[in-house]
Amino acid sequence: MILKSKNLKITCDGGAATGKSTGAKLIAKKYKLSMLSSGLLYRYASFLLLKHKPKNKNFFLRKRFKNLNYKILKKINLHKQEISKHSSVIAKIPSVRNILKSYQKNFIKKNKGCVLEGRDASTKILPSSDLKFYFVCSLNVAAKRRFDELKKNTKKVNFKEVKKALNERNLADRNRKISPLQKHVDAVVVDTGKLNKTEMVAKMSKYIENFLKRKYGK
Repeated sequence: MILKSKNLKITCDGGAATGKSTGAKLIAKKYKLSMLSSGLLYRYASFLLLKHKPKNKNFFLRKRFKNLNYKILKKINLHKQEISKHSSVIAKIPSVRNILKSYQKNFIKKNKGCVLEGRDASTKILPSSDLKFYFVCSLNVAAKRRFDELKKNTKKVNFKEVKKALNERNLADRNRKISPLQKHVDAVVVDTGKLNKTEMVAKMSKYIENFLKRKYGK
C-alpha cells in the first residue's frame, strides 16, 4: 500500500510535547511522505524575531519565509524555553499566522503526499486531509518528555518550570481566539502516554491502511 500512498494527506495535531512530531515523522518516513511541522515554523519565526528584533515584523517574516528552505530548521536548536514562550505569543497575532499559513499552503501544493503536524492542521490549515490524528498524554508525561529533550542541550533545566511552562502554553493555545487548539470531529485520538513508539505507529498505520484499502481496494 505504500506506493498507493503517494497522494495521501495526513494531519497530526495536539498539545505541546504530546508526541505528535514523533508520530508525524515516523509515519512520513514509513509511507514516504513529505513532512512539515507548523510548530517548528513558529519556533523559527520566534528565533528570528528574538535574534534580529526587526522594526517591521510582518515585512521581515514575509521576506524570510518567502523562499525558506525548511531543511535548515532542523540544524537550529529551536526548543529553548525562551523560544517556546515567544512562539505562544506570536501565535496569537493574525498577521504572523497568515504569513506562516501561506507557507504551509504552498508546501501542501508542492507536495501531493504529505504529513502536516501542528495545533490547527486538521481544523484550519488542511481540513480536507484524508486522515486526521489528535495526540494526547498527561501533563506529567509531556513535561518529562520535554524535560529530557531540553537536558540534551543545557544542564540548567528545572522539571517544575518545564511542567509549568507546558501547562501555560497549552492553556494559551486552547483559549486563544484565533485557531485555538481543538480536536477535529473526525480525528483519531492517539494517547502517547499509553502507547510506545512501535504501538503508536501500529495504530496510525492501521487507520492509514484501512483508508487506502477503501480507496484503492486490495
